[in-house]
Amino acid sequence: MNILAPSILAADFKVLGEQIREVDEAGAQYLHIDVMDGAFVPSISFGMPLISSIRSATKRIFDVHLMIQNPERYIEEFARCGADLITVHAEAATHLDRAIQQIHDLGLKAGVALNPATSLHALDYVLDKIDMVLIMTVNPGFGGQKYLDSCTQKIQKLRRWIEETGSSADIEVDGGINQKTIRTVLEAGANVIVAGSSVFKGDAKTNASQLLEIMREYEA
Repeated sequence: MNILAPSILAADFKVLGEQIREVDEAGAQYLHIDVMDGAFVPSISFGMPLISSIRSATKRIFDVHLMIQNPERYIEEFARCGADLITVHAEAATHLDRAIQQIHDLGLKAGVALNPATSLHALDYVLDKIDMVLIMTVNPGFGGQKYLDSCTQKIQKLRRWIEETGSSADIEVDGGINQKTIRTVLEAGANVIVAGSSVFKGDAKTNASQLLEIMREYEA
């Protein structure tokens, strides 16, 4: 199933609750929450208090993307805040296998994210243990970047690998997704689509609905 995960990093925080309601009503299945620490990535975004405060605004899946060093330190706290799915970066987790197990032990789904220049081989010993792979299609840290074309082949390779191994992991993509590039990543094999600016710049409900309509064209 194809899933839309609007990224609140691009939302207008003056009316965040309203915008969450709009993408919820449009039918977006996930809400993507980027947590940045200013160390693993240059920017600082938001953390546990914000996630806790918006948890009651929607029943949609909270897809929490930890762009932080040593995420193992905070996994339990993000679970308490209302995360349903926690993704850690292969480049940032000191003990990736342990972080995955931590997430699962809390009853949540676990994802592993890879930066554009990180090889798929980083997943060699964990693909069978995770629920999702997040392929970054821009270099992480800032919203509104242009999709990196080199990532298309990476998505295709991962889709083949998943099918060959019988893995049930979803492929999520994050970065530069708009009404044109969404077709590129869906055709390459992604099925969870993070969209920030292309949803929240303008009418969030209309934008999300249009992206979902495109995604339905690619449903098997």
